[in-house]
Amino acid sequence: MVSILLFCVLLFQVSSQPTAKPAIENDRVAVWNVTDSAPVQPLDAIIVSFSGDAAFVPKGTPPKISGRSIVIDLKDHRVAPIANTSGYPLAFPRPGVKKLLENDRVMVWDYTWTPDVPTPMHFHDKDVVVFFLEDGDLKSTTPDGQAVVNAYTSSTVRFNARNRTHSETLVRGKQRAIITELK
Repeated sequence: MVSILLFCVLLFQVSSQPTAKPAIENDRVAVWNVTDSAPVQPLDAIIVSFSGDAAFVPKGTPPKISGRSIVIDLKDHRVAPIANTSGYPLAFPRPGVKKLLENDRVMVWDYTWTPDVPTPMHFHDKDVVVFFLEDGDLKSTTPDGQAVVNAYTSSTVRFNARNRTHSETLVRGKQRAIITELK
């Protein structure tokens, strides 16, 4: 009787263990915070390290991860870019940005904002995953002059839907991000 009771207690403990949840999940991506290891990827993925490196990992391939990183699982729900009828240039490329990689799934950019210097007003035709690497506040201003200030800390990750027009200004701190545009 005691052994059955112990078995039931152990079974309950195993079944009540919390499972890891992604930092972001939607029909396009699942984004995971990882440290030093991750399982073989069931989907194509982008690995972005806290140092700002990015790599594409085809599905079924074990990722090579050293240190804290995010894994962006690319789901098979592709969405075509929106036609740019805004009259403004696309968000990328832009002055000062560095392209880290491009393939048929993504374009990955490394961008550092300069304090009090707004980016050109631009249009986002693609969904993006933004991984912030510093602590700093960005003011986003729409063409009609409406502005909002967002505070981002190192390791903040955001999914931003396409069809947005704005400029950005670093108003406090430092800010650098790895921006993954989804094709």
